[in-house]
Amino acid sequence: MGLDVVLLSRIQFALTIMFHYLFPPLSIGLGLILVITEGMYLRRGNRLYEDMARFWTRIFAVNFAVGVATGIVMEFEFGTNWSTYARFVGDVFGSALAAEGVFAFFLESGFLAVLVFGWERVSAGVHFFATCMVALGATFSATWIVVANSWQQTPAGFHIVGTGPTARAEITDFWAMVFNPSTVHRLGHVILGGYILAGFFVMSVAAFYILRGRHSEFSRKSFAIGLAVATLASLAQLISGHLQGKVISRYQPAKLAAFEGHFKTEDHGTELYLFGVPDAQEQRVKYGLAIPGILSFLVYEDSNRPVRALDTFPETDRPSVGVTFQSYHIMIALGMFNIALTLCACYLLWRKKLFDNVWLMRIFGLAVLSPYFANEAGWVAAETGRQPWTVYGLLRTVDSVSKSVPAGQVLTSIVMFGMIYGLLFAVWVFVLNSKIVHGPDDSAMPPQHTSGKGLIEAVALLADPHARTLTEEKF
Repeated sequence: MGLDVVLLSRIQFALTIMFHYLFPPLSIGLGLILVITEGMYLRRGNRLYEDMARFWTRIFAVNFAVGVATGIVMEFEFGTNWSTYARFVGDVFGSALAAEGVFAFFLESGFLAVLVFGWERVSAGVHFFATCMVALGATFSATWIVVANSWQQTPAGFHIVGTGPTARAEITDFWAMVFNPSTVHRLGHVILGGYILAGFFVMSVAAFYILRGRHSEFSRKSFAIGLAVATLASLAQLISGHLQGKVISRYQPAKLAAFEGHFKTEDHGTELYLFGVPDAQEQRVKYGLAIPGILSFLVYEDSNRPVRALDTFPETDRPSVGVTFQSYHIMIALGMFNIALTLCACYLLWRKKLFDNVWLMRIFGLAVLSPYFANEAGWVAAETGRQPWTVYGLLRTVDSVSKSVPAGQVLTSIVMFGMIYGLLFAVWVFVLNSKIVHGPDDSAMPPQHTSGKGLIEAVALLADPHARTLTEEKF
């Protein structure tokens, strides 16, 4: 059996974009954290908040640099592996990516220099303005990328010029393209995902310091800020997800059916599966737990109205149910875990018992993995659910690949990118490790010396049943 160039091209793009997507959500969320901490410093004059802003700025800069480096690759892939697709969407993507470069990237990268190097060179007000512009630039960048991707999901504001392989979409209404039916809801979902990730990231680092008995006041206040951001964003994500689901049910019903493992249309209300294993051959979900009528209620506010299933679509227009179903349900499960964990922490913080709970600090030290996996799973669900289309209803994936690139070259590039990204990931972890081991520059105390064991020591500490409590560390 020969190599499938379409499958290999999809694997390559999935590899590059999923690796890249480790970084932009954290930049978006940390931008908000920086605005909050520096704003509190300006308002209260407490140098501790300045220390917090300086520390998280260093983390932001490392993450931003790696995000930029990994994002450039995908734009070249459009031309090398997906030339038919690039020709078809060039007018739409060209305007969106140009807007991203002009209104977002230059705004973010320009003020980043002031943010990182301007602490002693500009006034506090100017520096805070630069911080706000960097945070705004990160959000703008996400906005235009989401606009381009959302247009693929729900195309609007265009007409088709040409026929056959030379056909292309040409914008007729720029703002209709920008505000296509799914943009606003998907953008909100992406930004909230970034806020959740940053909140958990901050809490993870703070929990490590708390368990190590370092930077007491810094850790507590950082944890409280991260907890507030993560809790509010996690709760808002429930509403965002519900609204986005209603949009999907209207414009991409096959995707919703794949999300829910809904194979056959009934003449009554449709159940919602909490978990299970979809079987495309038997057209059912095995080993599943379903709640009757809930999917109908969520979509139509009527538990007796049936939801359209996969059997109403031609087989050639149906997405792969297995990956789509599982990735969607992983995202939902992790989202509910985030809500439960943050609400538990809020309760203990209110009772003034949060930072004495060693086990919960260990959990938070590792819980940063939850929003990382949730963001990745959400992307997989959204993209596999759109299949077999690259542009929904207009251009099929099988017709989008470059005709002149052989499968062997694609496979070689996958191996090459895998090695390069593995090295880049190691560098990212190493640099973050050094920043976290060094810790904040505590203006109120002499710098504390550390063992330098970093993330390895952190993981061991979080799993150590004999870890010392706050009381024993005299906090």
